[in-house]
Amino acid sequence: MPLPPATVERTKLHNRTYDFQGYQRADGLWDIEGRIVDTKTYAFENDYRGEIKPGEALHDMSIRLTIDDDFVVHDIEAVTDDSPFAICPAVTPNFKAIIGCQIKPGWRQLVRKQIAAADGCTHLVEMLGAMATVAFQTLYPVRAKKAGARKPGQRPTLLDTCHAFRSDGPIVKKSWPDFYTGE
Repeated sequence: MPLPPATVERTKLHNRTYDFQGYQRADGLWDIEGRIVDTKTYAFENDYRGEIKPGEALHDMSIRLTIDDDFVVHDIEAVTDDSPFAICPAVTPNFKAIIGCQIKPGWRQLVRKQIAAADGCTHLVEMLGAMATVAFQTLYPVRAKKAGARKPGQRPTLLDTCHAFRSDGPIVKKSWPDFYTGE
């Protein structure tokens, strides 16, 4: 269901697009790729690039995370194709600091710790947070198939991870009645 129509006249000024993909590699690793593109609906002057025209990217940045089955980062490539300042692309090598880190609860805080604010890029760091869920969505079906059926009495990993899988909800009651906590 889309958002209801806006009730007040408005003018669109900014557009941000995220695009993510997950890939299974032939070597047993996984690539999670992301891209962020920011555009404006109006032309404006930029000290570094001159005039930025409507629809022209103010930010165009990409990341490729290479991870293993345990969500450990084996490699990362960060690229800044368009930015508002000439210095912005200089931070991309700093993202190598997360090699060896594991995507797990606390991932966003870990990324911020490994790539301190002045050593990173707000947009690339923000994108890495979203890429964790893309990694999970990419690996989960393949990992679940490899692991086979859940052992009797074993807690489902999805339990209490979101509203749909809350332990007192109808999906858990139907799918995992032994773990249902509702009345």
